[in-house]
Amino acid sequence: MTYVVNDKCIKCKLTDCVEVCPVDCFYEGKNMLVIKPDECIDCGVCEPECPVDAIVPDTETNIDKWLEVNKKYSEIWPNISAKKDPPEDYEKYKDEKDKFEKYFKENL
Repeated sequence: MTYVVNDKCIKCKLTDCVEVCPVDCFYEGKNMLVIKPDECIDCGVCEPECPVDAIVPDTETNIDKWLEVNKKYSEIWPNISAKKDPPEDYEKYKDEKDKFEKYFKENL
């Protein structure tokens, strides 16, 4: 098992989870974070730290898409190991649906 970040993180990119991760398995994109599945030790300390519930275990249903997104972009994006300030306007996006289709940025 591993944990993955889903589209609830997009445009919010709160980094409370990064601060508690003991293995620094988070990677930062332009408007979201992902977890590198091969580095995650399944400790689960990040999940309750996310104020928008964007981190879930890969055992949840319909998670294959997010496992692939996390796997792909953790190979491309830079590692993040320290908490940062959130985007100024994250509050207005935190409850929005279908953010991947609307706002996802590969930053390639």
